Amino acid sequence: MVTRIAIFGDVHGNSDATARTLDAIDVAAPDAVYCLGDLVGYGARPNETIDLVRARAIPTVIGNYDDGVGYDRDDCGCAYKDDGERERGQRSLKWSRGVVDPDRKAYLQGLLPEVRLDVEGVRVRMVHGSPRRMNEYLFADRDQRSLERIAASADCDVLVFGHTHIPWSRHVGDVLFVNAGSAGKPKDGDPRACWVLLTLAAGQEPGVTYHRVDYDIDAMAEAIRQADGLPDHYARDLETAGAHV
Repeated sequence: MVTRIAIFGDVHGNSDATARTLDAIDVAAPDAVYCLGDLVGYGARPNETIDLVRARAIPTVIGNYDDGVGYDRDDCGCAYKDDGERERGQRSLKWSRGVVDPDRKAYLQGLLPEVRLDVEGVRVRMVHGSPRRMNEYLFADRDQRSLERIAASADCDVLVFGHTHIPWSRHVGDVLFVNAGSAGKPKDGDPRACWVLLTLAAGQEPGVTYHRVDYDIDAMAEAIRQADGLPDHYARDLETAGAHV
């Protein structure tokens, strides 16, 4: 038997990217769908994005931005490279906290800390950042010894995560690491929404297939520019997939 699992995340208030991603997943007709969180932040349509995921009752892992907005925290747990990036991030957090209503904040608070599956004899663990912290960044070029320590304690065969917005997958020790990329705010130079299809079959190597989806980038970028309080920088992020300085 073969089980196909669609996984997406880091949609960040980008309702059109979320809708188009879900449409593409519907066409693929997987056996299950999961979301790795960060439904809010940066984008101008956080409530609409929450509603798209919530309406389908998609099991969703809580992201650091979901935590920051859902609990009205003063910090979203992001790592910033400089003061300018920090200032923009704080403006985004403040704006998102002000726009997301109490009912949707309660929904964010109720998101899952992680998802664990045992499918076709394969143990799958889904987290937002890492098994250790929701806001830990696991980049592909991270020190191999550090990744191996995480793999040794991951207690799974396949570890699926997001948070970096850059898709990658490879074996680290005995664990297949799969970064699902970002549906709503890619940072890998490809502005299309990204999701991943995990194919599991007993006795076979798990299959990992990345899919990219076109959406109305112009409309979502313009919505950010029209939102009083959101930095225009985030509109350019959508247009360039993080390639601009």
